[in-house]
Amino acid sequence: QVQLVESGGGLVQAGGSLRLSCAASGSIFSIDDMGWYRQAPGKQRELVAVITSGGRANYADSVKGRFTISRDNFKKTVYLQMNSLKPEDTAVYRCNAVVTTWSSIQYNSWGQGTQVTVSS
Repeated sequence: QVQLVESGGGLVQAGGSLRLSCAASGSIFSIDDMGWYRQAPGKQRELVAVITSGGRANYADSVKGRFTISRDNFKKTVYLQMNSLKPEDTAVYRCNAVVTTWSSIQYNSWGQGTQVTVSS
């Protein structure tokens, strides 16, 4: 089994910053892509940022220049540094990871989600 546990959400004023973390645990042999998604009320889930095991990152146009995704492969953790936050960034943020276990089973794993609220 694989678990992803997020932390770091909360309430912040517009223009502020937050850092999200997501740690993977379990019988993990390797982790490929890790990413962050978000879903606001009444909207579809959208990809925020994704990072490969080699460190190559891609971002949604709406967050480019404001958010930075990074990962620590030793700690099996992915981070999302969010700066210059806007009210439209308000959403539940969930991390995702493509994990291969020691049993050679691949999982598309999801965290439980963490709320980010940006006040104007």
